[in-house]
Order: sequence, then structure tokens, then C-alpha cells
Amino acid sequence: MNTGDRRWLEVRARCPTTTDRAALLADGLMGLGGRAVEERDGWYVTHVEEPTDPDDFARRAPQVLALITGLGEIEVQVSWQPHEDWAETWKRGLVVRRVTDRIVVRPSWLEATDVGSDDIVIVLDPGMAFGTAEHGTTRGCLRLLDRAVEPGDRVLDVGSGSGILAVAAVHLGAAGVVAIEGDPLACEALEGNLARNGVTGRVRVIQAWADEAMLRGQHPVSGAVANLETGVLTPLFPGLTAALAKGGWLIVSGILEDEWAGVEETLVDAGYEVVDVDADGEWRSGFLRRPV
Repeated sequence: MNTGDRRWLEVRARCPTTTDRAALLADGLMGLGGRAVEERDGWYVTHVEEPTDPDDFARRAPQVLALITGLGEIEVQVSWQPHEDWAETWKRGLVVRRVTDRIVVRPSWLEATDVGSDDIVIVLDPGMAFGTAEHGTTRGCLRLLDRAVEPGDRVLDVGSGSGILAVAAVHLGAAGVVAIEGDPLACEALEGNLARNGVTGRVRVIQAWADEAMLRGQHPVSGAVANLETGVLTPLFPGLTAALAKGGWLIVSGILEDEWAGVEETLVDAGYEVVDVDADGEWRSGFLRRPV
């Protein structure tokens, strides 16, 4: 199927009876196979590759979301959207954004103004991949990377998506990055963004879904960043720890505010020191260091 024939199932979900925990629907939609999630007029919206049985998918979606999130009375709407419409919809949501004092992210189709010679400008076209400066988890990771990366570091980027964090790590001084991403469409975007930012030679892309054994095989790395939903992230902690050199740093994100305490406890019990926690809306990103 070429891109002209591809279509996406737009899935919209909301829980009218719950407002304080409604952001859990973002995790739920990603669990359904969503590529990215945006909040739109009280609905959480994502796009899913065309299911084998769309009618069955639509029937099961509310029950699956309830199971993942623990929320009740979830409303779900689905509709079809052509591939090109999907791409243009997400483009319209992106702007040039200064994330830190020196990191600026600009979509490839927009020019950045008011940038200085010391600024790091990341040129991004996310395509079908997750990872833009419009999402709180990505911004949190960028802010923490700005503090964590030291010249010469070897960095592991798990669930690299658009490659924005891998590009940032290189521009911040990393000698090399290993970017792990299992989604072939995301890898297309990732490779394009590496070339767009002139860092292809310093980032090695592994197209695979990360697991503990794979992460252990990357030892020793100076630091690792993993921006994944909590249910996917936590089983990878032993592998991430094994990949890190002693004294290495770890940045984790994709964690909701009410999930952070449990994640923090797990990592502290594993011997990590919490350096900082970045808060961006309902999302939390953690900067931790492994003992020497």
C-alpha cells in the first residue's frame, strides 16, 4: 500500500464523569495503537493504522480503554481520515518553540526568528512519529537533557520516535547516540530528521522494539533517555540500569502526575538518586543518576 492509498482511523475518547484523571485516556489511546495524542475540545484524539476488522476495533475500543485506564463511562467516536489529511492536520498544530534558554525547535516548513549564534536549533518533521515540542513529555526531556548531557557522552534513546531527543543529545555534545525505535514509519521520520540536522553519522538507529536483553547489550552508556508510556517504561528499568555506566544518568518521561510517586519509588529502591523532576501540565519527567 502506498501513502496515497493509506488511511487512518481517527479515534476520539472522553470521560465526561471524570475530569481530574481524564489525561489517562492519552495512555489508553497509545495502548490502542495511536501514533500521538492531542486534546481537542475535551476529547483526546489519536490516529490508528487501519485495523484488520475496523468494526470489531470500534466495538472493543471502549472496553479496552476502560481496562487500560481504570476509567468508566468512556465515550468513543471513530472516523476515517486519508493519510495526507492526517499529515496536514498534525502540521497545522506545530509552531517554532523555544524550550530552554538555548534549545529551539522549529518545524522544517517554518523559519525560526530571534535566535542567536549560541542557540541549538532542531529542525523537525515528525511525519508519522511521536515526538514534537508541542507535547509536555518531549519538552520535559529536552529541558532535562540540556542539564544532563556532557561533552563526549554516549547516549541511549529508547523509543526514539521522531528522533528529536537524539538530535538534541548530539547538539548538546554527545559523541554518539543509539536510537532504538520499533515502528518502521517512525524510523522513516527519524532517519529524515537526523539528515535534516546533520547528525546522521553520530546516531546509530536500531529498528526494533526495546526489551531488557537489548538494552543490556548497549552497556556502557553515559546516559539514557526513555519517553514512553508508564506501562511500557517500567518493565525496561532493569535493562536501562544494566546499560548505564556507574554514575550514569537516566531521564524518564511519559509519566502522569499521579503515576510519578510509584515510578520514583521503584527507581529509588533500585539505587537511583533523584536529581530533578520536571512538571509540564499533567506530565512528569525525571532526571536521575545511578550510584558510582
